[in-house]
Amino acid sequence: MVDIVRQDLEAFFDEYEARFNDALKGLPVDMDATTAAFADTFLEASPKGIICGQNDEQFREAIPKGYDFYRSIGTKQMHIVWRNITPLDDYHALVKIHWQGVYDKSDGDEEKIDFDVIYLVQMLDDTPKIFAYITGDEQKVLQDRGLIPTPAA
Repeated sequence: MVDIVRQDLEAFFDEYEARFNDALKGLPVDMDATTAAFADTFLEASPKGIICGQNDEQFREAIPKGYDFYRSIGTKQMHIVWRNITPLDDYHALVKIHWQGVYDKSDGDEEKIDFDVIYLVQMLDDTPKIFAYITGDEQKVLQDRGLIPTPAA
């Protein structure tokens, strides 16, 4: 059973990565598949705090805006470098993804940024759904790398 769940989650995140990269290329966003990756209610935890999100119309409207933002700062690709899948029980897993973002900087140089995201996934009826994710301070890293401006003090 654990091997099947692991294979399902690997495929799930491979598809997640492919959708992200398609959107970065400017291809139409597969809204149904993107929203289907998330539970009806989900949590984001970062140094900014905890945000409770709803998988609703507002979320659907925010998705293309998020991809537009990433394209606007020069994001070309997002790659899964490695993943660590830890089954927690028959229905839940913790998945740590080590991502590498590839960015075109305004000076013409290419920048690569590595970062981790921890996802909590529920598996019901053989369908994975992200119900929480934990990130670092993405805005600070993007500012430190010169991809977005640092706010004035």
